[in-house]
Amino acid sequence: MDSGRGGNYSGFTDQRQRKTRPPVQEDIGGVRAFQPPVQQARSYRPQQSVQGQSYGYKQEGAGPSSGRGGVWSGRPWGSTPLPPSFPPHPAQSTPENLEIQALKISEQPAPPAESVENRIVPIRRPDKGGTLAVRSIRLLVNHFPIRFNSEAAVFHYDVGIEHVTSHENPHGKKRVPKSELCLIIDKWFSDNEIPILQTTSDGVKNIFSVVHLSTEEFKVDLSGGEDSKSRSYKFTVKFVNELKFLKLEDYLNGNISYIPRDILQVMDSVMKDNPYRHRISVGRGFYSREFRAGDDLHCGVAAYRGFKQSVKLTSQGPALCLDYSVLAFRKPLPIIEFLKEHVTGFKEVNDVNRLREEVIDVLKGLQVRVTHRATQQKYTIAGLTDKNASEISFSLVGPEPEGNLTKQIKLVDYFKDKWGTDILFKDIPCLDLSKNNRPNDVPMEFCVLVEGQRYPKEYLGGQAGSNLRRKSLLHPKERKNAISQMVQANDGPCGEAMQNFGMAVDMNMTSVVSREIPAPDLKLGNSQVVKVDKEKCQWNLVGKSLVDAKPVKRWALIDFSYGGLQAGAFIENLKLRSRKLGMFMEDPLVSRVTRMDEFLSIRRLDDLLTSVKEEFSRRNEGKLQIIICVMKEKHRGYESLKWISEMRIGVVTQCCLTVHANKGQDQYLANLCLKINAKLGGSNFELIERLPNFKDGDHVMFIGADVNHPGQGNSSCPSIAAVVGSINWPAANRYAARICPQEHRKEKIVNFGTTCLDLVKTYARLNRVLPNKIVIFRDGVSDGQFGMVLDEELHDLEKAICDDFHYKPKITLVVAQKRHQTRFFLENEQDGGASGNVPPGTVVDTTIVHPFEFDFYLSSHYGGIGTSRPTHYYVLRNENSFTSDGIQKLIYHMCFTYARCTKPVSLVPPVYYADMVAFRGRMYQEVAMELQRNGSFNQSFYNIHPDLQDVMFFI
Repeated sequence: MDSGRGGNYSGFTDQRQRKTRPPVQEDIGGVRAFQPPVQQARSYRPQQSVQGQSYGYKQEGAGPSSGRGGVWSGRPWGSTPLPPSFPPHPAQSTPENLEIQALKISEQPAPPAESVENRIVPIRRPDKGGTLAVRSIRLLVNHFPIRFNSEAAVFHYDVGIEHVTSHENPHGKKRVPKSELCLIIDKWFSDNEIPILQTTSDGVKNIFSVVHLSTEEFKVDLSGGEDSKSRSYKFTVKFVNELKFLKLEDYLNGNISYIPRDILQVMDSVMKDNPYRHRISVGRGFYSREFRAGDDLHCGVAAYRGFKQSVKLTSQGPALCLDYSVLAFRKPLPIIEFLKEHVTGFKEVNDVNRLREEVIDVLKGLQVRVTHRATQQKYTIAGLTDKNASEISFSLVGPEPEGNLTKQIKLVDYFKDKWGTDILFKDIPCLDLSKNNRPNDVPMEFCVLVEGQRYPKEYLGGQAGSNLRRKSLLHPKERKNAISQMVQANDGPCGEAMQNFGMAVDMNMTSVVSREIPAPDLKLGNSQVVKVDKEKCQWNLVGKSLVDAKPVKRWALIDFSYGGLQAGAFIENLKLRSRKLGMFMEDPLVSRVTRMDEFLSIRRLDDLLTSVKEEFSRRNEGKLQIIICVMKEKHRGYESLKWISEMRIGVVTQCCLTVHANKGQDQYLANLCLKINAKLGGSNFELIERLPNFKDGDHVMFIGADVNHPGQGNSSCPSIAAVVGSINWPAANRYAARICPQEHRKEKIVNFGTTCLDLVKTYARLNRVLPNKIVIFRDGVSDGQFGMVLDEELHDLEKAICDDFHYKPKITLVVAQKRHQTRFFLENEQDGGASGNVPPGTVVDTTIVHPFEFDFYLSSHYGGIGTSRPTHYYVLRNENSFTSDGIQKLIYHMCFTYARCTKPVSLVPPVYYADMVAFRGRMYQEVAMELQRNGSFNQSFYNIHPDLQDVMFFI
């Protein structure tokens, strides 16, 4: 998350430099605006003469010689028994004669341990972009080109801020709160008459200026307002470097190999300067300080409109990427008015006593300002006072000539004598605004919520949640208009300071030509060939069966609605629908009827599921396949249910709600069957055509990886890494999963090598052959973390495989990014469907992509609501020699193999599944917290039951 005025441009290194000369300014139609004094627009395609130069970095190639695996032993890896390090699966016996067939695999040894000089960088695009297309479609993209004066420079200064020691604070404070950093920097600007439009800051540590600044040590005093102590800080400014924009032009022309992230950070900071001064800043987003009348959500919360922005490096040079955004904020209401709107049952002031616990829960941690005196100070609510306002008294030190006598005074008298105001609501508690053991009790009637306090959207239920969602999901045409208005707004990113830094933004969206690539044909049961719908690329299952439908003979049913389920009808409807799909389902062999109260206790739920499994074992042969759990309503005990079934008893569960089960709609039951079949190890649908770029004799494994981090405000819980791997070929639609807890908010997957090795062994055991090609899809990393993925995670994987098996598969590594602001809009609405979105299969790999690295945008799904968000794919390594057409077709076709639905999804399935598994791990961690397991970092708590390690329990 960004903090402060400018925030940090994603992925910047610690090396920073800067400077600029004021350009010749000129108003140009649609552009704000400078006229470069020397150079005009240049081509930003790299020069052919420098292609492949490394400039101290190792450039990844497409052949086997570019690998970084472990050391090759020199002996052939042929038909040999499983080595001792390859144990049999715990749930199955391994035949003594099981051998893994020989493969012709790259034998190139890995280079020595990494160093800065040998650090590898993403590969270059192998061609000029793809050509495969059903048709071409002209699009507008919310990228606004940034023109810059290549001869300009910016001075970069490092800021140091420390508390000034005093008698009350002899040692000072070690850390200045982020909330005060921006105030201190702005006060320093004001005190020293720094030209604001020629200087900008990221609000944390860096100042960028086009004029020289004094590097002396300064003292900055922040007033706490009336009746509040001021704070003094020592402010030091240190010159770091002079940053020349010519470096960026050199990179765009291919003259240097490293991205000048320091220049991009300057641009990012300058673009944020103007909206920071006029809007509410949250992360990369900026939101209006007022909400529209129609955006009131009527629960003390309103929807505030704004935008998110970033600076991207593209083939046409740097570009401002800006997208419409909506967030829910608490309205800056007087506290009592907020409670009337927000707390159910709160009608009048005296309800504070009746609903005391609810009021504390709602208010604790929120910030308020006081209205009885002149101050801008913000206070954080610690709770409510134990006594009502009329009963509160405190010690007050009297002034001279009374000799500083201490006397007791009532709160109501103090407010009357000191502030000349009466407390109207004397019979309710006050807000406890104490800090650092200094009491501060203030009546609620004098407190107003501070603006810009975000309200989590997941807490908004009912109509308010629906309204926020509707305002967020604008139709493409509305979204495009909103973006255009925000780019040109006076409080938008294109402020006056931008001109002084030698920059100008074209106010028109970028026009690109996209390609719609063809959808694949699918195979269902009995080798039926299915062609997908032309507009939405969907298919239906009416009159069709699944490719590999597993019989459901040994299952149990638990009705948690205490008879609310029409069990007989539900069972018959489910049996009928499953048999139409080729899944021959029998009656449940164990049935239980109970209440939702079972979800209130993990022990009770554990006893219930264990007793169901034991009853089945006493009365039947074979293993219980699945337990179908019908719930009256959604309940957080669902997390405990999944942990117990998947960690402890080793039986997959399928949950559904009573209301849907009783309706028995055909589509709902069909979706239920898809999940059940996938969990039992079946295959729902497959591609007719083999995945592109692979040959007969290849054995390919797909790996997906993601990390789930704790929510904001959580400073102790582990991050959850999840890795999934395909275990069947050539269908490649069944996956095994592994979950690993790791250090709090650490993005690098610490055990990536050993985790992937375990999945490779699983593939080898099930297929009796090791994969000779591996395609890895990594989710959740920014551009600045590509080096970590290549140098650390990938190296860890190759070393683990080589050390254990002494072989080196060819690896392709792709990053999938969904958290970006790029959006596509049709120039001609007739090119899209009824929703106004681009059609499935729309790919863009020119103009808005990187100048020469291997990336592209793919919109693989049909966007029925709102505006589609394409996925940004970035190929970092390409030992399997994919062309642009090859990798784009591979990913698009894989999006049709997602097991849960009959349409292509927006994200390549290995990443989709990894995200689901990581979220499942977060659920397990919540159970650990409930069980008060301090060892929530303990791997054993996340080890999937041996019976479920090779099935898609998470689907």
